[in-house]
Amino acid sequence: MKQHEEVTFQTLANNEDIQIGYSDNDIVVVDSIQQFTEINTAHVAMNTVVICTNGKIQAQMNGIQMELHKNQVAIVPQNVTVTDVMVSPDFNLKAMFLTNRILQSFLREKMNIWNDMMYIHRHHIVTMDEDEILFYTHFYDMLTLAITKGKDYPLHTDVIQSLLRSAILGLCGRMKQMLSSETSLDNSATMHDNEKMTSKVHFQHFLDLLHSNDVKRHTVEAYASELCISPKYLTALCKKNSGKTANEWITEHVLEDIRYYLRQTDLSIKQICEKLAFPNPSFFGKYVKDHFGMTPLELRNS
Repeated sequence: MKQHEEVTFQTLANNEDIQIGYSDNDIVVVDSIQQFTEINTAHVAMNTVVICTNGKIQAQMNGIQMELHKNQVAIVPQNVTVTDVMVSPDFNLKAMFLTNRILQSFLREKMNIWNDMMYIHRHHIVTMDEDEILFYTHFYDMLTLAITKGKDYPLHTDVIQSLLRSAILGLCGRMKQMLSSETSLDNSATMHDNEKMTSKVHFQHFLDLLHSNDVKRHTVEAYASELCISPKYLTALCKKNSGKTANEWITEHVLEDIRYYLRQTDLSIKQICEKLAFPNPSFFGKYVKDHFGMTPLELRNS
């Protein structure tokens, strides 16, 4: 890999040392890396799940030291800077790179588990036991069979995405177990940690509101008012805990709801407009056009 790299779909596809198993506009599955040299800095633009299949790797992720061994999984949110990478000579991996759009589509109401893990508790390493490794080994064999069918096979992309969704949901189940254990530890936090915990709690409550509200297109001021904090503080704590502003979180969730209802339901455009509390179909059409570059009907048929 290069000494300074922006890791995107394009750089993955163009790197001859990386063996790509599958890719589309939202997903890249990496089967292995033939050669892995040290890199000074890499900015990973996508959500990433890395399974260490052999050896070990250590690196700094946003300044935090991480070490990944065989049969461990690293879960990395989007827009993370990785530095000081060192690997053992026998290191190899399997990895999945996902856009935020497809991740939210996979997880829907369970997205809060991912967000809690990444942004609240900041756990990024999951250790698999033998049964879990066996499950994912069989799963990966099924995925490989589906990929080898080729793009001409009916519903090829849908089948592969369904398998990948199953894997992500299984991983979220493991995350939920870890978070349950962490919650009991958090209850014994000292007074010294109170301010930090308050920031995390407010952020978590904000994400909970986003996930639970059928209508997400509210102002930052409206969410802040419901949390009994100021809009400025809400934006600051979102930026501190996730690197994204409150408005960016809101917009992401609104866009994912639009995409979901247009592409995964039979609701009319007028019904979707009403369900998501847009004032009228004309305004809804302009909003979709501004953010997706196409009309609601074009997005539905894309």
